[in-house]
Amino acid sequence: MLIENNKIHHTDKRFDADVKDESYTNHLFVRLVATKKAFTNIDFKYSFFDTSYLRNCHFDTCDFTGCRFVGTSFHGSSFSGCKFDYAYFEKTFIDSDILDTGCPGPENLKMRFARGLRINYQQLGDAVSANKAMEVELHATETHLYKAWKSKESYYRKKYTGWKKFGAFVEWVKFKALDLIWGNGESAYKLIKVALYVLVLISLYDVLMFRDPQVLRSYVQAFFESPQILLGTMSPKDYLTLPRKNVFLNRV
Repeated sequence: MLIENNKIHHTDKRFDADVKDESYTNHLFVRLVATKKAFTNIDFKYSFFDTSYLRNCHFDTCDFTGCRFVGTSFHGSSFSGCKFDYAYFEKTFIDSDILDTGCPGPENLKMRFARGLRINYQQLGDAVSANKAMEVELHATETHLYKAWKSKESYYRKKYTGWKKFGAFVEWVKFKALDLIWGNGESAYKLIKVALYVLVLISLYDVLMFRDPQVLRSYVQAFFESPQILLGTMSPKDYLTLPRKNVFLNRV
């Protein structure tokens, strides 16, 4: 059975003065306008802001739980002590400082909040803010996965039991492994470092098994050939000859 959700609609309205201690729960704001206004202790829970323009405003201790912001601009606006649990952003201009002042406390909510903002910034083509959101998201994800199998907090112990706890441990291990290899896609330095380690290992194997370990040139030549071997563009025939694989053991 469907019933009315009693959402209150406001179209083409504007705030012409500062607002304090008001409730706008479950409202729909279409093309709402406010400029250089202060909003203090306002309850906006479960409201929808569509193509609204809130420029150079200050929001203090406002509750945006479950709000949706679509095509909205908060250009020059600031937030302090506001709550954004389960908030959703789409093509919304909002300063990346919100990641410093508006993140939810629980790690799982912080992870979703940062992920939503990352996608929002990507939609706007704001690479710098998207990268900042990604850093917050990755840190929150790591902490959340760790707590899911290790923390004694009641929330995690109630939600993650038995195989779910083991699954969370596996996901945490995978996350740490990817972070070690390439920083989960955010660290070119780690990727280059791991690639160098692999090339060095290939070079050492090549020298110890098929070259003279006492000759420096063997190491230099093996290292320069290692990228080709790694990429498969070079396959030394010695690698496929079983008797040659015992060269190092015979030397020992």
